[in-house]
Amino acid sequence: MKTRSLSIFSLLVAGVFLAPLSSASAQEIQERTIRFGHLNNPDHPVSAGVKKFGEIISAKSGGKMKVKEYPSNMLGTEQQQTQALRAGTQEMQSPATTSIVGLVKDLGVIDFPFAVSTYPQGFALVDGPLGDALLEKLPAKGLVGLAFWDLGFRNTTNSKHPIAKLEDFNGLKLRVIPNPVFLETFQALKAVPLPLSFSELYTALETKAVDGQENPFAVIRSNKFFEVQKYVSATNHVYAANIILISKVFWDKLSKTEQKILREAALEARDYQRKVSVDAAQQAVAELKAAGMQYNDVAPAEIERMRAAVKPTIDKFMASYEPAIQKLYASEIARVLKIK
Repeated sequence: MKTRSLSIFSLLVAGVFLAPLSSASAQEIQERTIRFGHLNNPDHPVSAGVKKFGEIISAKSGGKMKVKEYPSNMLGTEQQQTQALRAGTQEMQSPATTSIVGLVKDLGVIDFPFAVSTYPQGFALVDGPLGDALLEKLPAKGLVGLAFWDLGFRNTTNSKHPIAKLEDFNGLKLRVIPNPVFLETFQALKAVPLPLSFSELYTALETKAVDGQENPFAVIRSNKFFEVQKYVSATNHVYAANIILISKVFWDKLSKTEQKILREAALEARDYQRKVSVDAAQQAVAELKAAGMQYNDVAPAEIERMRAAVKPTIDKFMASYEPAIQKLYASEIARVLKIK
């Protein structure tokens, strides 16, 4: 009886999800192919999110709207793809928020090191009023933001030694995202930060042009950095998010019905993608160990020392943001830190 009830429930849910569009709504949907580019490999959680997004879009549009995924920088670097969105020559992208602070400076508040320590805190920060306020700044730059997906906590790898204490950063040449907050954060930790495009990173590690890098565990595994790095340390220094962007040029051509479909699909796919991402991070650690990397946690007392070392950097950058963003950030951090 229980199995039959579940089966009926599943059919009802499927019926609602796949219910035919009203004739009025159907008329507002055109045949469209949406090119969705990103830098991650096809086995990365972002790719899983894009695929789920495409499935939802197809279902909601009655098959009229299709998403074509272009992973692994097939359409260019993140910066090149962002420019293509602004020009209207590409429809969608999912860059890390860190890569577009040159366009929207206030997005840099998401990059502040050691701000949150759990996934629920990170999700709550970007899904709340702060995230909404940041998304509102995008249309003026030729972009529309639909949601924040999970990239995960950033951690450090290198070929020299484990990072177990603050002093272990001293002199390490670390590739960082070309982003002022990241550059000055690692300078404060006494590392030598070198800004490089992600597409150049594997070769830079292989040739020892840099000693290490910092990325979420799933990115480290997916890009096989274990082949050219020995040590992986759970510094968990930044909670990282991908922002789901759509070209405003393209967005303005869509009907209200089409825009609604895209917004709903981005949020539904977000919840799926986050689960995949959190699970993948845990699995990635096991796979990195199995591949021969030496893994270490960092003691809470050392995390506190690192947080203290970068506080002047945070204070400096915070003072440069709009007063409204400063106030909102402070209140939102206080709110989300209460979440376990």
